[in-house]
Amino acid sequence: MRTTLTLDDDLAAALKEAAYRTGRSFKTAVNDALRAGMAALDAPPRARRFRMKPASLGDLRPGVDLDRALQLAEAMDNEGIARKLELRK
Repeated sequence: MRTTLTLDDDLAAALKEAAYRTGRSFKTAVNDALRAGMAALDAPPRARRFRMKPASLGDLRPGVDLDRALQLAEAMDNEGIARKLELRK
């Protein structure tokens, strides 16, 4: 198919350089570049790797055993409820 394209000067220069460097015609260089661009559009985007930065949560309270985290959560919840009840009095 024959068509007319208007290329930016820098893009035309890069295509001419690629054609000269590879020993291909300008037409072939343009077609190859368009094919590569179309293939990149059709490819699914690469997922970015998720990285998590560790943060210090501070020192533990004396007597706190992290192996019993659910018990700790329950105790803290009970303390909060007790405080709320004390404020109601």
